[in-house]
Formats: sequence, C-alpha cells, structure tokens
Amino acid sequence: MLNRRKFSLGVLTLLAGSLWCSGVMAVGNTNTTASVITVESSTIGATTTLGGTVVPFKEVAFSAQMPGRIVYLAGVEGDWFKKGDILVALDNDDLLAKRRSAQAALAQAESNWRNARVQYTRQVYSGSSMGSDNTGMAMPKLFDRMVTMPFSDMVGADSPELARRAQIYAQGTAIDQARHGLAQAHAAIQELDAKLRDTRSVAPFPGVIITKSVEKGDTVQPGMPLLSYADTRTLQVKVDVPARLMPGIKKDMVIPAKLDVGDTRIETRVSQIYPMADPQRHTVTVKLDLPSDAPGGPGMYAEVMIPDVTTPLRNMPTILKSSVLWRGSLPAVMVVSGGKEPELRMVRLGGFVDNDTVSVLSGLQVGEQILANPAQSGAASGWRERGQTEGNKNTNR
Repeated sequence: MLNRRKFSLGVLTLLAGSLWCSGVMAVGNTNTTASVITVESSTIGATTTLGGTVVPFKEVAFSAQMPGRIVYLAGVEGDWFKKGDILVALDNDDLLAKRRSAQAALAQAESNWRNARVQYTRQVYSGSSMGSDNTGMAMPKLFDRMVTMPFSDMVGADSPELARRAQIYAQGTAIDQARHGLAQAHAAIQELDAKLRDTRSVAPFPGVIITKSVEKGDTVQPGMPLLSYADTRTLQVKVDVPARLMPGIKKDMVIPAKLDVGDTRIETRVSQIYPMADPQRHTVTVKLDLPSDAPGGPGMYAEVMIPDVTTPLRNMPTILKSSVLWRGSLPAVMVVSGGKEPELRMVRLGGFVDNDTVSVLSGLQVGEQILANPAQSGAASGWRERGQTEGNKNTNR
C-alpha cells in the first residue's frame, strides 16, 4: 500500500511539472487551469478617453403649429411607422368651415371675372360713346344717337370717340379687378390648406416614437412639444472634444470606443465635425458612426478613445483584456512569480491598443507573468492579496 501511494505521488508530481513547463498550471484548490502569459511592451501613442452619448442619425421634434385639441395619436414610445404616416392630428372643424366659405368666395370671384370679360367684349364691338344704353328704339335713345351725339361732336362739346375709349378702358379695369379678386380667393384657400396641414404631424422618414409629451384629448397651443421621432436603425456617438485634441481627428478616420452595454469594444468612424467650437466650453462636437450590429440604443453612454497627437509615442506594458479582474471599480491582475501561488495586484489601465489588448500605466512591468483568463479559470477564488503598503507601491510604480 505504501509503495502504491509513493507511485501516485510521483505521477502527480511529474504531471504538475509538465503542465508548468507548457505554460499551464493548477491554481489554488480548484480543479481548473489557467494559461500564463508574459507582459509585453508596445509603442503606443497617448489617448484621451471622453464620454459621449449614443444618438440617432435622424431625429425630429414635433411641436404644435396650431391651437386645438388632439383627436388622434398614432401610438406610444417604440412604435414603428412608415414615411408619410400621420402621428398626431388636431381638431380642424373650424378650419374646414372656413375653407368651405373660401370656396364659395372663389366661385363668386370666378363669376365676376367671366362677367367682366363679357362686358368688355360687348363694349368693344357694339358699345356707345354716350352714357345711355346701346339698345332700344325709343325716342330719347334714338334722339341721342341721331341728333345729340353728332351735334355735340360738331360744336366740340363732347368727343364720342374719346368717350367710347374711356368706357372700353373702364371695362378693362373691371376685368383686372375681377382677376385680382379671383387671385385673392385662391390665396385664401391656400392659406387654409396650409393651416390644415399644420394640424397634422406626418412621419418624414421611417422611424419610431422616442418620447411622447401629449395624450389624446389634450388641448395644445402653438409651440408646445408633441413628440420626438427618430430613425434608430442608424446610430452615432456624439462627443464634445476639447479643442487641443482636434488636430488628431480627421473625417472618416477610425476611432475605438466602448459602449456601456456589456462593456462592448467597437470601432467607430468619424462622420461629422462641427465647424465651430463652443465659446463657453471650448469644445468641438464630433459625431462618429456606429456599426450596424452595435448593441444599445439612443441615449446610452459611450466612451471614445481620442488620440492625443501632442504627446510623443512611448513604450508601455500591454496585457490581454481577458486577464483583467475587476474588484468593484478597480482593475487587477493575477501575477505569477517563481512557481508560487498567484497574487492579486491592482493596476492602472490606459487605453485600448486593439479589441483584445489594453495598455497598463502602472502596477506591472514588462516581462512579468500573469494569468491570461483568471475569471473563467476560477483562479480568483484562491488569490492571496498583498498588504496595503505593497499594493500602493505597485500602483505608484
């Protein structure tokens, strides 16, 4: 029995040695294993992490243009609509009544215009130079045409031709007045149509309701907010960048970012740079396009790593993102040294080198060995934390 135990211990010792040589070791009292990696050095430019907000590429805010009572509301927050769908409608009975009155005025103006044209034609082809009617064979009219008009022309008391031209001009003026009345009637209808359109809020593009400020039955006045509408299929990150960092930002350049959803690391592309800085904060607004498969939605928090071209390049330790343990809000790694049990060491992280690698500002040196994935391997359950004095020393290294 004793020989059998010695044999088992020898086999276990040999197996542990082979695992250590291959870069895999047993940690603590767990049955899991963790890979050991060496801290490497990389030449990295300085970056500044700025907080931004995820915003939709297209967003509009509808407000009331006319006073009235809301009689229709298309839906609630999150409902999707097509371009041209009515989102909000106000009561428009009074405007419809005014439009019917304007249509009657338009019909009357058209009748006046047609009558003026007929009277003008009659005056041109069969008009009289006198003020009396042009028809009839009664003695006063016949006497005017046969005696009075020729005698007045002969003695120079009146000019029948001049009087005839004046009457033709007067009929032409009547046509112009009728035409102007017709134009006014058309303009009144167009004004009412514009007001009727203002009682409807129509979706300018496919999208969803973001916020809703009114309910059906509410009475609104011009300027009151109704709802916010946006296309959430295309998202951007809006960030205010200090003016000193703007030399390192160009349109269409790729900038790494981190979303607040699941600590997701993505690459964004600069799509818009505002032409003027904020005069109070001295920052420039920059918008960056998110990938189409990025998680999250409008209003969420995001961090953008802006390059700082004013700082020279430097060599810094880099580690895998999976090797970082988070003790609350403090990052740490499991350091392996001399075959001893791994020790937890607090570190200060810098920016991301790529999607899988992060730089270390303090707490680690190039060449040290750490566990590559301590969280999944279970190594963190058996860590031995250093004293506070040593931890402060490593942090300030």
